[in-house]
Amino acid sequence: MAMDFKGRVPLTDGTPCHPLTVVDDHSRYALCLEACTDQQGMTVRGRLEKIFRRYGLPDTFFLDNGTPWGDSGGEQWTRFGVWLLKLGVGVIHSRPYHPQSRGKNERFHRTLNAEVFALQRFRTAQAMQRAFDEWRTVYNLERPHEALDQDVPANRYRPSSRAMPDRLPEIEYDDAVVRIVPATKDYVAFKGRRWLVPRAFRGERVAIRPLNTDGHYGVFFGAHQIATIDLTNPKSVSHVPEQVSAMSTG
Repeated sequence: MAMDFKGRVPLTDGTPCHPLTVVDDHSRYALCLEACTDQQGMTVRGRLEKIFRRYGLPDTFFLDNGTPWGDSGGEQWTRFGVWLLKLGVGVIHSRPYHPQSRGKNERFHRTLNAEVFALQRFRTAQAMQRAFDEWRTVYNLERPHEALDQDVPANRYRPSSRAMPDRLPEIEYDDAVVRIVPATKDYVAFKGRRWLVPRAFRGERVAIRPLNTDGHYGVFFGAHQIATIDLTNPKSVSHVPEQVSAMSTG
């Protein structure tokens, strides 16, 4: 599943609007095309909660490195990404400055430009949303796609069998050293030393497990490795990489 903001689209009075798109990678089915007034994590979360209740939870989201799934300071994880992990939704980030790795999303946005924005401008976000709703129906149910052998996305798409829970589940850990990241600090204590973890995991429970290399441990949130501990590093506080190594969630 790919998610992105198309980019800033001004209304006729100059007010910015930000189309949020969610497209199924396999079927090209557009689950979401929303006219958002900002690009904040809580705005996206509200839209996704409605989508998840209707279509179920995806296995993974493929995202770029922009707001809110990325961080302007260069950190890989945000609180929004942590929320997805709590739902059991994996997060994969594209390589920075390589939009070609997100070709299906880019193609969807080009089509949206040609068939919606090239034909009209909108006075309000509500007017834009009405146009989106009409066009998404045509795109999903009527418009044949060359990549689908002239079939329509609705014939290829299958909703997820994983339902959206009423409340966020608690992550449980077996056979691991469990630590709670302090609410105001970016580290965990292990073997008498402190080890940095991404800021987005403040206040969360994480697990520490040995890796294949002697003296190396992984810090995990659920099934996802979020940091590495290297006991051979002589520093009292060791900086850990922000790059995520995602393990299979089964």
